[in-house]
Amino acid sequence: MTSERPGRVRIEDWANPQFSPEMAQMRAAVAPLAAQIRLERNVLLADAAAQTGLDDFGDRDFEERLDVLCFGLREEAGLAPFGMVSAYGFLLQLLKNRLLVQDLLKRHPEIHDVRIERPICIVGLPRTGTTHLHNLMSADPGLRSLPYWESLEPVLPEAERPAPGAPDPRVTRTAAALDVLHAMMPLFNRFHEMTVDHSHEEIQLLAIDFSTMLFESMYIMPTWQAYYRAHDQTPHYQYMKTVLKVLQWLRGGTRWVLKSPQHLEQFGPLVSVFPDATFVVTHRDPLAVTVSMAIFNAYANRMNVDRPDPLTYGRYWSARIQAMLAACVRDRNLLPAERSIDVRFHEFMADDFAMVQRIYTLAGQPMTPAVRAAMDAFLATHPRGKYGAVVYDPATVGIDVAECRAALRFYVERFGLEEELR
Repeated sequence: MTSERPGRVRIEDWANPQFSPEMAQMRAAVAPLAAQIRLERNVLLADAAAQTGLDDFGDRDFEERLDVLCFGLREEAGLAPFGMVSAYGFLLQLLKNRLLVQDLLKRHPEIHDVRIERPICIVGLPRTGTTHLHNLMSADPGLRSLPYWESLEPVLPEAERPAPGAPDPRVTRTAAALDVLHAMMPLFNRFHEMTVDHSHEEIQLLAIDFSTMLFESMYIMPTWQAYYRAHDQTPHYQYMKTVLKVLQWLRGGTRWVLKSPQHLEQFGPLVSVFPDATFVVTHRDPLAVTVSMAIFNAYANRMNVDRPDPLTYGRYWSARIQAMLAACVRDRNLLPAERSIDVRFHEFMADDFAMVQRIYTLAGQPMTPAVRAAMDAFLATHPRGKYGAVVYDPATVGIDVAECRAALRFYVERFGLEEELR
């Protein structure tokens, strides 16, 4: 055993992303298929119905949102052939999920009576410690979290139900997809570890109702962002809660631990839908967060577009994060003081378990010796920096440090944050 970890790397191939020969061949091979794809609502609905044998999508108000999303993908996202195929597969799976959820609810209306009680909601931008905190708390067998494979396919078609002891085909499919992701982007784990079973965000469930920030984290689509921000998200949070009921009915669990950056600008809907929740709001130097988010999204989009311009992502996420943090400051008082806590990144990193203990005390969640042992086991196998890191240079994404600091000072001062980048 060695304690040495990979050193930091600087991404240099923005103008001409480099792929392994196998991945380059795969990207080239999908071009004929991409030419046949039509990202249009009626085509997608018909294909989803044909593949599932179902035709009841539930409330059809999602169709307008799907139209806006398809327009953004066709006209604004600048999709390469591989990105076109990926987008089609992504939307098709969301529609299939919707059909399967609706079918299950029709056959088992008692699911609506399932109670989602006292969830613990982790709220904060990426790179603020949310993933580590979420996975650490998810090690607690007394909490229910959302494994990645389940987030992608919440309901398994009846025809695919495995025999006792046989593997769930959703796990197999997720593993295969992650193999492609990591082969296409070998630095991905340096940004965000992705495994079949790791705890994932319920933002994936919001996507089934076609109203979520997830789409703009995958593609730059100004029309979609404007539409999303102009509409009350409460109905979509209600839909997400219904899917959580489905999952709880299918696979058990009592108290959920949830997490998503989207919640940072949706405190109103979050409190309305989960009025008895405990809210954990994470904070970090917003300049560091902005730079890392822009670089990560530029790197991740090399799957979707031919030459993702890091400057474009720098401009987009600088403005987007500023808007999200403004909403956080404006609405922070909507969260009940007796059931909310602000977690500063430097404090969490100084003693992560002590911070979890504070959260558990606030939430009334038991911290037993067995729970502590489970968390210790997680920490032993998931040391920080396990896969190495990436160089986060503001110049890479065109961010002026002084200008960004001035624009975000309102947030830094509100929550007393330490500066990380100079």
